[in-house]
Amino acid sequence: MSKSYSQLLRNIESGEIISIILIPNRREVLVKFVNGERKLIPIFFNDQKILRISEQYNVPLTVRDIRSEQRLANIITGSGLTLLFVLSLTFLIRRSSKLLNNIQSFSTRSSQVRDEDARKYSFDDVAGLNEESEELKEIVTFLRNPQLLIDLGAITPKGVLLVGPPGTGKTLLARAIAGEANVPFFSISASEFVEMFVGVGAGRVRDLFNSAKSKSPCIVFIDEIDSIGRQRGAGIGGGNDEREQTLNQLLTEMDGFESNNGVIVIAATNRPDVLDQALTRPGRFDRRIEISLPDRKSRYKILSVHARTKRLCDSVNLMDWATKTPGFSGADLQNLLNEAAIYTARKNKSLISSIELDKALDKAKFGILSKPLSDLTKKRQIAYQIIGKTLVALLIPTQDKLEKISLFKSFGDLSGMTYFTPDEETLDSGLLTRSYIYSKIVISLGPRAAEIIVFGSKEVTQGSQKDLENVYFWANQMVTKFGFSDLGPIAYNSKKDSIFLGKDILKNTKEYSQKTSREIDKQILSIANKAINHAITLLSDKVSLMDNLVEELVVNETLESEYVIKSLNAYLSRT
Repeated sequence: MSKSYSQLLRNIESGEIISIILIPNRREVLVKFVNGERKLIPIFFNDQKILRISEQYNVPLTVRDIRSEQRLANIITGSGLTLLFVLSLTFLIRRSSKLLNNIQSFSTRSSQVRDEDARKYSFDDVAGLNEESEELKEIVTFLRNPQLLIDLGAITPKGVLLVGPPGTGKTLLARAIAGEANVPFFSISASEFVEMFVGVGAGRVRDLFNSAKSKSPCIVFIDEIDSIGRQRGAGIGGGNDEREQTLNQLLTEMDGFESNNGVIVIAATNRPDVLDQALTRPGRFDRRIEISLPDRKSRYKILSVHARTKRLCDSVNLMDWATKTPGFSGADLQNLLNEAAIYTARKNKSLISSIELDKALDKAKFGILSKPLSDLTKKRQIAYQIIGKTLVALLIPTQDKLEKISLFKSFGDLSGMTYFTPDEETLDSGLLTRSYIYSKIVISLGPRAAEIIVFGSKEVTQGSQKDLENVYFWANQMVTKFGFSDLGPIAYNSKKDSIFLGKDILKNTKEYSQKTSREIDKQILSIANKAINHAITLLSDKVSLMDNLVEELVVNETLESEYVIKSLNAYLSRT
């Protein structure tokens, strides 16, 4: 500062400055030089010297008072802050008002009457659910002609619970009932009842049933009812939360239904085990319709319905594809045809052939498949695992049918792909024999047995991890659930409530002693060791066959089941 100040004094003395403007509040002077340049130079507080030297050398000096400018700036700044506060407060008030309006309208905006949609569906559109449709035809009869049942003294069910796995057509069946009866169809998801504000869901339930009663006869369909219908008071500490209040209101509304009032509630769930007992008692959801996965004939009918809008080649036999898709739901079958149509469009083809259907089936079963490893040594080791599992499956009695083996692998799987089509009769009956489960364990240990034979026990890999997990699962089921062990015909794992209900957290989940637990572990290990020895015995004299099939698999990366079966039969006939 001193240097600039000294230079200022010298410039005044030399006549290089023509005017000076003093700004006391800032302790600065605005200096105008002869060459027209302007410059701000700091000075000392209450500097008298600059005044005297300016007067001595006749340099005009004026004083500028900027307090009025500062006051104006302060006024503008204060006004701006005040305006910003007012605008923010107005925004918050409007936001709160809108939120309150939304709360009041929650119960009126969710239930939707779909008269037009309901009429588009009939029981003919619900393929593969003939028995279930027959069971619900009396509901249609009541909605069409209620006086017929009233004269006979019959009381129609107030509530119908549709139970089944996802994608089996529960929603479609409910719409078909409304379409057949030509009545209004109120549709809502149970999750829409629950909001962040306690009491809103209960109000929405009241509004829904009031609307339904005003349009009687009608159907009220509640999807995924387990989201609000879980058992009450099951959590730690209980609580009177929004979900329980909503459930209480639903129970009250269904209890208040008059007999034969024309309003029928249909609910769908795939978790009937978690529903509150008060919800499923007679007088509420007193009719339960089980909707299972479709069998082969039903799958054929479902494929035929969805194939109406698809351009299929004449060579495509839908019955063959129904046979290849055990365990598929209606939604899975629809997705199968849709994926095949997408593959066809990518190839710019006009008709869907079996090639596209086969690719779509692989994607539905295994997801997106990735290329096998490029390292030839690791590729061969994985190939031995696949061939070992395949040969064990063909050599041991099993009802499952080998379809395909490939080095292509799904996400997270290192051991390629060995696919078996489950036996249709076993799936339909749900009965598993002891020999069937043991065979599945031996087949799952086929990859490990092949590695032990070819590479030795010290060079086995973790590539068959998923198979080993299946070994433990099935061996544990044999011992603790099915009574297929030396411990006797006892089920040690009794059926319990789901852990998320909170009933099993605070109590001991095991109902048997530690000694019994050790015996169970011994039995599981005994089954696993017996199975691995069985698999090694089956493969030990077939090393040359494994070598040949491995070379074929490494080169081609995929082998059809017919080729593997033919090679095995030829080898057995020679030996």
